[in-house]
Amino acid sequence: MDNIFLIRHTTPAVARGICYGQTDLDITESFAEEAEAIRGHLPSGPSGIVAVYSSPLQRCSRLAQHLFPDHSPILLPQLMEVHCGEWEMRSWDELPKEEVDPWMADFVQVRIPGGESYLDLHQRVTQCWEMIRATMTANAAGAGDVAIVAHGGVIRSILSGITGTQLIDSFKVFSLHYGCVIRVFWQGGAPQYEILYNQAPTEREQHKPSGFYAKK
Repeated sequence: MDNIFLIRHTTPAVARGICYGQTDLDITESFAEEAEAIRGHLPSGPSGIVAVYSSPLQRCSRLAQHLFPDHSPILLPQLMEVHCGEWEMRSWDELPKEEVDPWMADFVQVRIPGGESYLDLHQRVTQCWEMIRATMTANAAGAGDVAIVAHGGVIRSILSGITGTQLIDSFKVFSLHYGCVIRVFWQGGAPQYEILYNQAPTEREQHKPSGFYAKK
């Protein structure tokens, strides 16, 4: 089986400290520069990428179209980020403590009010991943590499699945920044991965209340 390239979207247009998941955020002015950095770590030529899958949210779909202009990305809602429900576009630090604390204690199992848990995301992403792999196997005669443009939570979920990493540990084990590129390949029938590009930003991302980071 050929390679699958996992690509995280570029920096989204949103203020630090805002909770977002499936909000359809715009891209920033640094998009073109970030996209070119990503391009340098992807295969090129006729034997390169043969299929492109993407989250339908524009921070992913626009990157997919930019990187692979000769393809029509297959937009799959299963590849969207976790649904943050009633927390979407609200400040992490202003969310009710009685809602945030149970989720912080077990974000894998506990659903965000009106949204998803990390396990919910993992289940739909796993089904999608298996579908993509099955399609690659069925098309083995005309095989080639595949690209998936998605979100941090989605990519961590995939890597957790192929490595047997517990979901609760995935954010510590897989430190993935905007624009990262990861190659998944098969060796001896088992999936392996290597990080090709993962440039840390000048400002740390915030996806939890600021008090969580102050304790670390």
